[in-house]
Amino acid sequence: MLDRSIKKSMVGSKGLFENRGMDCEEGSKEGKGKRLWKKVKYQLVEYHSLPGYLKDNEYILGYYRSEWPLKHIFLSIFTIHNETLNVWTHLIGFFLFLALTVYTAMKIPKVVDLHSLQHFPDILKRADLHKLQYELLTCLPSMPNMPDLHRLHEDFKTSLPSCWHVLELLNNCLPERFSSGNHTDACVLRGLKEDVANMIAPLLLRPITRWPFFAFLGGAMFCLLASSTCHLLSCHSQRLSYIMLRLDYAGIAALISTSFYPPVYYSFMCNPFFCNLYLGFITILGIATVVVSLFPVFQNPEFRNIRASLFFSMGLSGVAPILHKLILFRHRPEALHTTGYELLMGVFYGLGALVYATRIPERWKPGKFDIAGHSHQLFHVLVVAGAYTHYRAGLVYLNWRDLQGC
Repeated sequence: MLDRSIKKSMVGSKGLFENRGMDCEEGSKEGKGKRLWKKVKYQLVEYHSLPGYLKDNEYILGYYRSEWPLKHIFLSIFTIHNETLNVWTHLIGFFLFLALTVYTAMKIPKVVDLHSLQHFPDILKRADLHKLQYELLTCLPSMPNMPDLHRLHEDFKTSLPSCWHVLELLNNCLPERFSSGNHTDACVLRGLKEDVANMIAPLLLRPITRWPFFAFLGGAMFCLLASSTCHLLSCHSQRLSYIMLRLDYAGIAALISTSFYPPVYYSFMCNPFFCNLYLGFITILGIATVVVSLFPVFQNPEFRNIRASLFFSMGLSGVAPILHKLILFRHRPEALHTTGYELLMGVFYGLGALVYATRIPERWKPGKFDIAGHSHQLFHVLVVAGAYTHYRAGLVYLNWRDLQGC
């Protein structure tokens, strides 16, 4: 009896150990299965495997991220997929415009480098205009002690009111901002016009306000950063995709709207009616575009051409103020110079909108441009090029208005 009991106990224990062993084996298999599923789940997938809200371009066939967790999404910025270049083309553009903004804030507010003033006496001597030199040195006793610029500035403020006879000699040599006459043909200092103007301008005048220029730079940075964020995060979930796309459209509208601030403000700063009219119109149009883009139906693929047309029409709204500027300032080289930049900017933006709407070149060879070279990447590059072209135009506006004023 005792032996039978021991045997039964041993058999029961053996069964128990076997069952536990089977449970452990099954648990191990289950753990491996979960790890394998996670590996498979967060692999890149093809277009036909995407949920409906991520299906936008049927000509890009593979390398999609689909409903990844945020941790994996943030790390994917350093991996290869069909959004990698979409993220980086505008992220690099954002840092470019951030650097330009810092540079502009540090360097551009001054019309010229005040250290160039130390060469002013030498220029006068080379001109052999003894009377002008004598009068200027009499009115400005700190002139021989260059580069004591602070003292020279104080001399200008205290002595200039009694020295208008000196400025009469320069009357026709300085830009319109300093002159009430227009007799440049009789000016004996015509060859020194730029030197004299650039040296005296900083001491007589404060630079023109910069807020329209910085508004444009802010709009550009917001657009580029919003676009990069949208392309990085939209694959997380339908809700986040909706939010990111609205942010992206708001960024595009902000860039287009603020792009008109510098040309409109600096062209019509002496005519407040037209300045406020044009600025108000483009601002209201930009806000309306953002509001329309909030509707979910706006994101459907069949509305792609409508989206492109809406933003393209915003760009066309700038034709009126540019033509008006050319009529008012057709004799000014700055007007032609800035218009050239603006036309080039329009070409870049127009090409970008065209490529975006037509989905060239991937529509010609579906699947061949999944990683690099598809339409959205080209659109991004053209947007950065257009924005930088507009930055160059803004510098011309600032220099023009700083020297001329109204």
